[in-house]
Amino acid sequence: MPNLENLKKQAKQYLRWHRERYYPVAAEIRAALPRFRNLEDMQIFEASFKLTDAQELIARQMGFEGWQALKAEAPAMAHHRKPSPANPMLTSTSAQLYVTDVKASCEFYVGKLGFTVDFIYGDPPFYGQVIRDSARLALRLVCKPVFVGNIRQSEHLLSAGITVDTADEIKQLFLIFQNAGVSFHQLLRKEPWGARDFIIQDPDGNLVLFAGPGD
Repeated sequence: MPNLENLKKQAKQYLRWHRERYYPVAAEIRAALPRFRNLEDMQIFEASFKLTDAQELIARQMGFEGWQALKAEAPAMAHHRKPSPANPMLTSTSAQLYVTDVKASCEFYVGKLGFTVDFIYGDPPFYGQVIRDSARLALRLVCKPVFVGNIRQSEHLLSAGITVDTADEIKQLFLIFQNAGVSFHQLLRKEPWGARDFIIQDPDGNLVLFAGPGD
C-alpha cells in the first residue's frame, strides 16, 4: 500500500484534474462516489469537488468506506507491505492507434476482429481501449492527419504487432478475418526468418500485424 503522504499527493492530483476538466478522471469519480453516479462527464466537472471528495475517492478505490477508515488502517497495512522486487517488472504493453472516430473504431475492432471494448472516455469520446485476450489497443482521437500522404502503406509502417502461439492459430485467424471482410495490407505469408504473418488495415489506415510460428 502506498504511504499516506503519497495518497495525499494523489488526492491533490485528482483535485487538479477535476479543475482542469481532464476527461478520464470523470469516469473514476462516477464509479467511486455514489453522489456522482448518475451524472454525465460535464455535470461532474461543473459540480463541486473538494479535496475531501478526492480523498474519499482514493479511499473507496482501495476498498475503504472513507478517508478516516483508510487512515486508521494505513499503519498496519504499511507494516505488512510486501517488499518491492529488486527490479521493476513490466506486466503489459498497449499500442496506441490514431483514429478519427473512437466509436467507429471500436465497432470495427469488436465487429470485425473479435475485440471487446475495455473503456471509452469523453463525451464525445476522445480516447478508448479495446482488448482481446492479452492484446490491448488504445484508440486516440485525432482531428488532423498524423502521417503524410500514404507513407504508412508505402513504407509499411506498423501501428501494432500482435502474436499467437501456434502456426494453426495464425492460419485460422487469417481465415476468420478474411471471412469477416477485413481489408488486408499484406496477405498471410511465411517470412524468411520463419514466422508466418499478415497485416490488416483498419478504417483509419492503421496497419496491425498478426504473427505466429511458421510451422
